[in-house]
Amino acid sequence: MDNGNRRPIFIGAGANLPHPSYASPRETLQAALLELDRRQAHVLRYSHWYRTAPVPASDQPWYVNVVGEVATSLGADELLAVLHEIEDLFGRVRSVPNAARLIDLDLLDYRGEIARPGPSRATLPHPRMTGRAFVLRPLADLAPDWRHPVSGASVRDLLKALPPDQIAEPFEPAGLPFGQGRV
Repeated sequence: MDNGNRRPIFIGAGANLPHPSYASPRETLQAALLELDRRQAHVLRYSHWYRTAPVPASDQPWYVNVVGEVATSLGADELLAVLHEIEDLFGRVRSVPNAARLIDLDLLDYRGEIARPGPSRATLPHPRMTGRAFVLRPLADLAPDWRHPVSGASVRDLLKALPPDQIAEPFEPAGLPFGQGRV
């Protein structure tokens, strides 16, 4: 599916606990991206894979994070529902904020749309993305000229404003579109 001249859709994925079926967080996220591709949200390409420090800093294991660009005919709210279905399928348990997790899938930016929260509604852009290296560094891989739909701030300026304790280290190269390469 081609985005044509439309602005892209970006999703973030992260995990820091091993999954009983998929083993490592990296393998869990790979399987989740493949599942997303099966559900009318085709992953066109993805960033480098990152090893990232927990935010806020804690003694929990470091995360694996990636950002993907997707193409879909689904609306933002429908896509968010699909992301939640996949989280449920993979055993996501929502407990306290910022807890360690098997999987986390976030709708970061849906074609630059701005939407306020509501029941079963996507909040766009993602309300906490601007203060998180684990989102901004992989997003910069895919869209170095991306600008925040509300503030207009560039991804580069947002990265410069992050505190130094937010560590995001690439450990595996960015990927080709799913139809042309590996996940």
